[in-house]
Amino acid sequence: MTKDLTEGKPEQVLWAFCLPLFGSIIFQQLYNIADSLVAGKFVGENALAAVGNSYEITLIFIAFAFGCNIGCSVITSRFFGAKDYANVKTAVHTTLVSGAVLCLFLMTGGFLFCGRLLALIKTPEEIFADSALYLYIYIGGLPFLFFYNIATGIFSALGDSKTPFWFLAASSTANIAVDILFVTAFDMGVAGVAWATFLCQGVSCILSIIVVFRHLSSLKTDKKSAPFSWSIFKSICVVAIPSILQQSFISLGNIVIQSVINGFGASVIAGYAASVKLNNMVITSFTTLGNGISNFTSQNIGAGKHSRVHEGFRAGCKMVWMLCIPIVALYLLGGKWLVFLFMEDAQGPALTTGVQMLRILSPFYFVISIKLVADGILRGASLMRQFMVSTFTDLILRVILAIFLSKELGTIGIWMAWPIGWAIGTSLSVLLYKKSLQP
Repeated sequence: MTKDLTEGKPEQVLWAFCLPLFGSIIFQQLYNIADSLVAGKFVGENALAAVGNSYEITLIFIAFAFGCNIGCSVITSRFFGAKDYANVKTAVHTTLVSGAVLCLFLMTGGFLFCGRLLALIKTPEEIFADSALYLYIYIGGLPFLFFYNIATGIFSALGDSKTPFWFLAASSTANIAVDILFVTAFDMGVAGVAWATFLCQGVSCILSIIVVFRHLSSLKTDKKSAPFSWSIFKSICVVAIPSILQQSFISLGNIVIQSVINGFGASVIAGYAASVKLNNMVITSFTTLGNGISNFTSQNIGAGKHSRVHEGFRAGCKMVWMLCIPIVALYLLGGKWLVFLFMEDAQGPALTTGVQMLRILSPFYFVISIKLVADGILRGASLMRQFMVSTFTDLILRVILAIFLSKELGTIGIWMAWPIGWAIGTSLSVLLYKKSLQP
């Protein structure tokens, strides 16, 4: 099913399009949350720390998959909005080919260097072996991660946000069940957690690619689409490379922060592993809503309807704030019980660390959500220089502040770095949007 985002009231169009995206990313995050939850509950605190420690490195690979997703999505949206269906198909084929080459390169580098990365971030000896094992299995599943993300980007570009939701709802639910089965019945430990994700994401990827090609076959064209186009590849790269750089540098920044946290011991690592999954679930969800706004922006620019872009910004801000209210309330009032889901002990430094982080960060979701809406419009309009300026300002500030504030305030100093970076980055994103696109 495809949907034209250039018609209808922008607020209603965005709600109808973005809510399934929001649900999809919640289920996507359940993959990682399930890994940590099962590891912490059924294996132990060190297993939770190992999975959490590896997670920061997996975000580098996710950054590249995300870049392929958003690059393909924005350019395909532009062609779809202009009713140029031959180039829609060419853009998809071009992304699949280039994504496969990039994935092979990353797998090779991952297998060769992930052990060195774990050593570089000062992974404690007691969790090093499990961290490495989790990473090796995860890297083996990178083709599933890449092609699933590309498929999701195509669905979004064609205005179909419901299909990936149903795929993710089924596969993430299955992942929880398989996680528990492998860990409890087969006693596979951390390896069981990793293999469960590998298998469930693999099935989801294969099915989504099949449906993508069915969608494409329904688009009738007067001319034959090319299997690869260098000009379209360059257009995709204009959007994809800054997005990859953004996500990669965020991941590298998080790795630096992880190395600071590692100096506080396994219990603090475990607490951070739990709370950062809960935090990332929210941030990634709002980023995905921003991606939906990118598709809305790109389709409308392709159709020459620029005034709808500004209406989309106002509608997007209203939407994310309405979603923030229950999330912030849940994290402030129920943060202790959410963090405890990952742990066996209802007391101790791990639980205290996780709750402390959530309580400091969650009120500022109202701030960062506005940034991600503005970023979505900048990216959809291919204003990638402006997009990167605000993103890197936020990231650099967070990393520097985390290093220095941790020396004076301990872990509280690390958590305080996030809100400061978010506030400044949001101010820049909104300013650059208004300067670049407002009439």
